[in-house]
Amino acid sequence: MPSLPWSDIDTVLLDMDGTLLDLHFDNHFWLEHLPQRYAELHGVSRAMAEQELQPLFERNAGQLQWYCLDFWSAELKLSVRELKLETAHLIALRPDADTFLDAIKRAGKRVVLITNAHRDSLSLKLERIQLAPYFERLISSHDYGFPKENPQFWDALQADIHFDPSRSLFIDDTLPILRSARDFGVAHLLAVRQPDSRKGPRDTAEFAAVEDYRDLIAGL
Repeated sequence: MPSLPWSDIDTVLLDMDGTLLDLHFDNHFWLEHLPQRYAELHGVSRAMAEQELQPLFERNAGQLQWYCLDFWSAELKLSVRELKLETAHLIALRPDADTFLDAIKRAGKRVVLITNAHRDSLSLKLERIQLAPYFERLISSHDYGFPKENPQFWDALQADIHFDPSRSLFIDDTLPILRSARDFGVAHLLAVRQPDSRKGPRDTAEFAAVEDYRDLIAGL
């Protein structure tokens, strides 16, 4: 990972799930816990539950409703909020993410959280991990009505916080989102090599990747 030109960066935009928080919680919930509880609550087999859920997941991936707990609660006829509470003990910070956040705040950078997470998911995670004090703003894409994959999200963000894309760093674990940010003109982009601590490193394609947050602090 190349060193960052911190003198050229005023604003740091950060994703939450898979970037600051271990993606294991979300992967476990959507791929294991939800299918199991769906099967139990609807009286079907686990295999049947997965057969019913998979096309729904594929059809809605990358759209705002994919991240909306209200949508999934209505679609699946169960309380996703309550089910998330059952696995909330798995919510965890990625190694040294707090060290990085503290360093960039102390350095006087403008730090903004931008997440596709529904406000209820955001609240649940902030109750367990004290992230809020590091940020000027905590923005959910649901506030704007567009996911980060959509160019209109970036237009709305610009209108809201008036940042200079050419002097901004954005870190996210999702390649289509990074490409959307690049298309908008965000100059400094980093992916995340291993967003889920229980899974191996990922190919981040054309993007340099964060492997150790302590390395990013050099030169601040």
